[in-house]
Amino acid sequence: MTRPRKTTNQREEEILRELQRAGGSCRVSYLANRLDVSNETIRRNIRTLEDAQAVRKVHGGVHLVESVTEQPFQSRMDTHAQEKARLAASVVEMISDGDSVFLDIGSTTAYVATALKVRSNLLIVTNSVFVAYTLSSHNNNRVFLAGGELRQHDGGAFGAEAIELVQKLNVQFAILSIGAISAEMGFMLHDLQEANLTKIAAKNAQIRIAVADGEKFNKRAPIALDNSVQLDVLVTDQDPPAEIATMLRDRDIDLVVAN
Repeated sequence: MTRPRKTTNQREEEILRELQRAGGSCRVSYLANRLDVSNETIRRNIRTLEDAQAVRKVHGGVHLVESVTEQPFQSRMDTHAQEKARLAASVVEMISDGDSVFLDIGSTTAYVATALKVRSNLLIVTNSVFVAYTLSSHNNNRVFLAGGELRQHDGGAFGAEAIELVQKLNVQFAILSIGAISAEMGFMLHDLQEANLTKIAAKNAQIRIAVADGEKFNKRAPIALDNSVQLDVLVTDQDPPAEIATMLRDRDIDLVVAN
C-alpha cells in the first residue's frame, strides 16, 4: 500500500513525478536539469520530502522510499483487489483444461490460482502454500508443491529443494508476478530468492506470462531480471507509458490489457 505523501509546494510534487518517471531513483543534478533549477534548490526540497518520509537521500542521489519496499502478503492481497481479479480473469482465458502451469508466490498469482478453479485436470507446480491449497483436491488437478524452507510472511517455499523440483518439471505456462517495471531496467522483483526461482521457472516453461497492475509502471525494485529471462506476455490493467510500451516491443513481449 502506497504511503501518503506530504508535500509543501508545487516543486516537491514535480520532484516526486520526475522520480517516478526515472524509475524511482536518480541523481540530484538530473532533477535540477529537468526542473531548470539549481542543485541547491533541489536539495532543499529533498530535505523536506525526506522529513515527510517520501524520499531517501543517498550520496549524490535520491530514492523514492516506496519504490524499494514490499508490503506483507496479506496486505498485498487486499491492495487493488478488483484490478488483480481482472488480471486473473484475463490470464485464465489463456489456460485450458489439462494444461500444466507454474505459479509463483505473488499476490496477483494468488488471484490467478483462485480464478483457475474453473479449470480441471491441471498440473500445477508452485512454491506457494496458498496456490497449492487453493487448487489441490479440486477438479482432478495434480499439484506439486516445491519443498524447502517455508517463509512465514508469504507462505513461499525456497531453497535447494524448491529449485530442484522446478528444474525437473517442464510446464506449458509460467505465471510470474512482477514487483516493478521500468523502461530502463525492465522487469524487477523485491527478493533475490524469488528472482532465482523465477529465472528457472521461466526457462522450463513454453510460455512465460508476467502479471502486474499499472501501479508497477515506472517503479523500482532491488532485483532486475536479466536478459536471459525471456517473457512472452505482459498482462496488466492499463496501457503502459510510451517508453515502457517501446521496451515491450523491443523485447518482443505481447501486451494484454485486461478489461
